[in-house]
Amino acid sequence: MERVYLDHNATTPLRVEARDAIVAAMDLCGNPSSVHAEGRAAKALVEKARAQVASALGADGADVIFTSGATEAAALAMAGRDLHGAPVEHDAVRAWTIEDLPVDQQGRVTVDVPEQSTLQLANSETGIVQDLPRGIAVTDATQAFGKLPIAFNWMGAGMALISAHKLGGPKGVGALVMPRGTELGAQIRGGGQEMGRRSGTENVLGIAGFGAAAEAAAQDLADGVWDRVAQLRNILENALEAGATETIFVGNGVKRLPNTLCFATPGWKGETQVMQMDLAGFSISAGSACSSGKVRASAVLTAMGFDDQVAASAIRVSLGPRTTEDEVLRFAETWLAKEKRHRARVA
Repeated sequence: MERVYLDHNATTPLRVEARDAIVAAMDLCGNPSSVHAEGRAAKALVEKARAQVASALGADGADVIFTSGATEAAALAMAGRDLHGAPVEHDAVRAWTIEDLPVDQQGRVTVDVPEQSTLQLANSETGIVQDLPRGIAVTDATQAFGKLPIAFNWMGAGMALISAHKLGGPKGVGALVMPRGTELGAQIRGGGQEMGRRSGTENVLGIAGFGAAAEAAAQDLADGVWDRVAQLRNILENALEAGATETIFVGNGVKRLPNTLCFATPGWKGETQVMQMDLAGFSISAGSACSSGKVRASAVLTAMGFDDQVAASAIRVSLGPRTTEDEVLRFAETWLAKEKRHRARVA
């Protein structure tokens, strides 16, 4: 039986549209900074992708600065600013913040001074969606972009971080988005590419794939694809809740990403569950996938007030646009059988 991929919050399969755009870009030999015909063709491809990303994010007229990913975008936006943040943020954001914003048991963050704070749109582990206060300095939109309708121009956010591989684009490319005219120093100095904010020859192949993926993701939203995914997530959650009475389902009382389900079975380590399900043909995760392969107790759940035993037992299942009902029901059946055996062993 074919494997079932249920770890879309870690990374997504490359969209056909992105693959086609990358292949087409391979035929362009020019450097986007060159003024001859070949250079202008490469530059036009970069600018087309910039417009595609801006349109998909509702950021028409804003500056889209292409980077190597959301981690670099966070460094570009936040280095030297002493912004306030919460422990539920991604590690790429936590690295730059004063970690003092309170988090309640539902994973919601309180922000007193938005202009001096950062707040994610959606959490990668729990899927919990935050209500952004107007004026927030930086928002990590990486997980929400492509899954939720977003209008950056109406958010009132100073800057947004996004990444291509979370919505079907290639790995190794992302962007920092900000209102046009925003003053921002360069993190990487050199030839002055990307409006002087991020020097270095542009990753034309990755950028082209990012643009195509963003456009396709926006079409999925318009077509109601993620409404169907949310229904599948609910089917899975209901099936698991019916059979696993000792399991804690995180965030099911608040707004979440349509594809994300985080749950914990105290005493059954998340790492063990991930390995058992992997052997059974299912790809899931235990927390964020951006920690160099390390599996550890969830800092997000700890910040929400769960004890270490619960935090260490959490796993995340994240569906994608092509996930089927058969796949989620097969997952539920397999996981529940393993959960029953676990309970029998510890009884």
